[in-house]
Amino acid sequence: MTAAAVITGVGPVAPGGAGTREFWQAACAGRNLLARITRFDPEGNPVTVAGEVRFDADALIENRYVVQTDRATQLGLAAADLAMADARFEPPALNPFAAGVITASCVGGAESGQRGLGKLWRRGPHHVSPYQSFAPCHAATTGQVSVRDTMKGPCGVLVTDEAGGLDALAHARRAIQRGARIMIAGAAEAPLCPYALAPQYSARMLSESADPDTAYLPFSHGASGYAPAEGAAMFVVESAADAAERGSRPRAVIAGHGATFSAVAAFDPSGEGLAMACRKAIAAAGCRPEDIDVVFADATAIPTADRAEVTVIKSLVGTKVPVTAPKAGYGRAYASASALDAATAVLSLDHGIIPPIPALAEPIDELDFVVGAPRPAELRTALVLARGYGGMNSALVLRRPDR
Repeated sequence: MTAAAVITGVGPVAPGGAGTREFWQAACAGRNLLARITRFDPEGNPVTVAGEVRFDADALIENRYVVQTDRATQLGLAAADLAMADARFEPPALNPFAAGVITASCVGGAESGQRGLGKLWRRGPHHVSPYQSFAPCHAATTGQVSVRDTMKGPCGVLVTDEAGGLDALAHARRAIQRGARIMIAGAAEAPLCPYALAPQYSARMLSESADPDTAYLPFSHGASGYAPAEGAAMFVVESAADAAERGSRPRAVIAGHGATFSAVAAFDPSGEGLAMACRKAIAAAGCRPEDIDVVFADATAIPTADRAEVTVIKSLVGTKVPVTAPKAGYGRAYASASALDAATAVLSLDHGIIPPIPALAEPIDELDFVVGAPRPAELRTALVLARGYGGMNSALVLRRPDR
């Protein structure tokens, strides 16, 4: 019999705060946390508004890891700590070869990469830190967490866009089903530097609004692209049996996952790939579309992509199932965006509350969008959607565990 994989720890680090309490309160409040970029001077750049994390690495991470890591990895390390504390897991409490790490990243350590290249060209190679050889790597977060916390089991990294946060959880689930005892899974991104943002300008997907109130308006007639963000979300995933043995309370069951690749230049305007990923996830979860109680939308705020997603949701669950996208209040953090969505979904199942979309005055369709205020609901099953630049699609079904 296949072991059920459960999430026992959630560790979000986002513009709304770090840890489940701060993050959940900000999501339910529906505040707009977007603001003018302060990580660098954005004057003269097309994109000036983003979601920044107020984060003191020195206060949360041991100094020897701070000096050798990029900001993205620092966010990931802090998120992993929060997730393990939430699960009451202290490594290396198990056989280290039975514990692993899987993370996703789209941008990698772009900020440290830019800093190192700047030193190279301005001052020469002797002024470049030796940590430059690995700090910008996409695999750095997985490597640092696994080394720091003595996790020598199945480890890996997914280099992908928004779909990666959900895919990392699916890989963790698979590792648990194959015999791993504990998996740390999630995503971490820190893309707010010119080196990371400049290559995206020509794609015309980023919002160029200088007004935080209009910079990210998914499913709205005023949608003009998404605001970028930084952040991380990590999870502790283990089998239901191991969670019971440790006395750890499961927060959610990873019930099903589906992934497809549409092979398009940006986001598939047909929505066929996303629809197939949803059907795969629902079938894998052993449920029916009518069992879905809430949908956490991908919500790109790119008009053609938004309309495609609306069509997919309507075809699957109709117009009566609540649909939300809390990340409209803090930005789209690439691979971390879907990981943070999954964290919100877990907390929604736990609390029986659906947080709202922060700003949706003129929706493009008649879906049951949750706006204005959090909505109490009897929640059993949540569907989380994600799409990535280039045609990646992912869907995850999370289920509230039996009490």
